[in-house]
Amino acid sequence: MTLENAHLYAILDTSYIAAEDFALYAEKLIKGGVDLLQIRAKYESADDRRALVRSVLDVCTDANIPLILNDDVEVASEFDGLGLHVGQDDLNPEIAREMMGPDRIIGLSTHSREQATAAYEYYQKGIVNYFAVGPVFKTPTKPDYTPVTLDLVSWVVENNFHAPHFFIGGINESTLPLLIGRGANRAVVVSALLKAIDVSAAASRIKTSLVA
Repeated sequence: MTLENAHLYAILDTSYIAAEDFALYAEKLIKGGVDLLQIRAKYESADDRRALVRSVLDVCTDANIPLILNDDVEVASEFDGLGLHVGQDDLNPEIAREMMGPDRIIGLSTHSREQATAAYEYYQKGIVNYFAVGPVFKTPTKPDYTPVTLDLVSWVVENNFHAPHFFIGGINESTLPLLIGRGANRAVVVSALLKAIDVSAAASRIKTSLVA
């Protein structure tokens, strides 16, 4: 799987699922067609994050699905093939690239036109491999963030950035048609997948909508 062909990006988040269930959920998400997986463990220790990576990395490697670690460059750099995602208030992407080397996937969160434009410039320089835009809708995952609204989605789509970019925040089967209606075909989905009764089926439906 290459980022250019990726449409559905899922996040394994300790706010929603227990650490011992990460591998099981990874298998279910991959079965449902997820193209990219991230581990997000904001409040755990570095050793806890290492254990989470170990539990999931082989599952992703066997399925040829890129695995990304959120905001821990030290741990991410310890595992061959593991990528890194950073936010605007996290490690500078240029420093992250220096620490991770030239061949690792690095992603960056953006929340405005200016940040998306800067992220694209990073992409053109080989500093980041993709960026995320959001939160599009209000999301329980990041309740303190003000939604960027569908207007930013339209602006990003119309600017036709030639870089993989994913829309994130409050995206579920009810809000997804609004996103697709603005021309988007890549999304990060968190709680709508992790809380689904049938995780694989939910992932499959969302993936089908994105690639239709």
